[in-house]
Amino acid sequence: MALRIPAPSRSDLLIGAAVAAVGILEAFTSATSYGAAQNPELWWIPQALIAGAVLCFRRTSPVIVFVATVVIQFLWHRQGYEMCQVHQQAALLIAFHSLGAHLSWKRGAVWGLGGIFVFDIGAVDMRPLPVDEVIFLTVLFGFAYLTGVGLRAWLVRAEKAARQAALAEVERERRAAEAVAAERSRIARELHDVVAHSVSMMVMQAATLRRSQGGENPVLTGIEQAGRDAVNELRVMLGALRMPQDEALPQPGLDMVQNLISTVSNTALTVTLTVSGEPVRLAPGLDLSAYRIVQEALTNAVKYAGEADVQIKITYHPLSVTLEVTDNGRATGTDGLSTGNGLIGMRERAELFGGTLDAGPREEGGFRVCAVLPTSPGVVLV
Repeated sequence: MALRIPAPSRSDLLIGAAVAAVGILEAFTSATSYGAAQNPELWWIPQALIAGAVLCFRRTSPVIVFVATVVIQFLWHRQGYEMCQVHQQAALLIAFHSLGAHLSWKRGAVWGLGGIFVFDIGAVDMRPLPVDEVIFLTVLFGFAYLTGVGLRAWLVRAEKAARQAALAEVERERRAAEAVAAERSRIARELHDVVAHSVSMMVMQAATLRRSQGGENPVLTGIEQAGRDAVNELRVMLGALRMPQDEALPQPGLDMVQNLISTVSNTALTVTLTVSGEPVRLAPGLDLSAYRIVQEALTNAVKYAGEADVQIKITYHPLSVTLEVTDNGRATGTDGLSTGNGLIGMRERAELFGGTLDAGPREEGGFRVCAVLPTSPGVVLV
């Protein structure tokens, strides 16, 4: 496998270019002040370019950059020059800073203190150093390293604060969603306990009065039927209040099942959709629940069936629609169904509209989910 070196950042490229530019300027203007025979000293230019190019990778490879910078300085003194060039000093300070900024505390300290020790004993300068120069190099390079440590500590704190802020925002949104859900559930309970009960009593009283008058009063019959319709609509509305809030937004229906199948095209499943009967326009809530039942059944097939063939059959009947999702993969019990909108959620969706749901392993292998939902108001299959 090929070694992939991350590209240097724009700021590191600018730092490397600045150091190289200073070295090239020194080669043309101050070579003799360092002991060279003439100005310009053209062979210094490649050396400056190498020093600048190495620094471009200080963020991704701080140890390699540090070692390379020290080696360049060592080779410079091996040529007989005692004074250190300005661009080399800058490169060394940047290299020490990078150790503190981009390495862990322990690892950075080992390399930083080791580098200072190598300079203090004169291993790089190729000469014994006086005490004052040792102190100067220790303070200079130590300060450069500590600035990197300080920068790293600040970045770690900033990242931690940002992470805590993000978690706090998530928690705030979660609590807000829970508060909204609790309020929706409270409203649903109030409607069920007060309004639904009262309307049901009105229907019973109207039916009793109609029967006591011979059962042919059209006004009372209308009141009774309107009350029953109101109770059915209220039952559906209460179920909708208990659903997740985002399902109040425009949602897909059975006409979007083909698009749902395309979302699992990169899995091990081979999915086939069959639609039979005369499709009818379903009520929005019923259409959404039918889609969610198919979606959940297909999701569980993706999770548990493995490499399998999945058959989705949608059959429209005069008064109902049948949704059947079967697979021939690894059979799973009801415990294998996912949580949330799993078996319980699918059954609740079916029963909300007076339908039925049957789910379980097949004798020939695999799993089957079958839901029957009424398409006409007042038809109850449970």
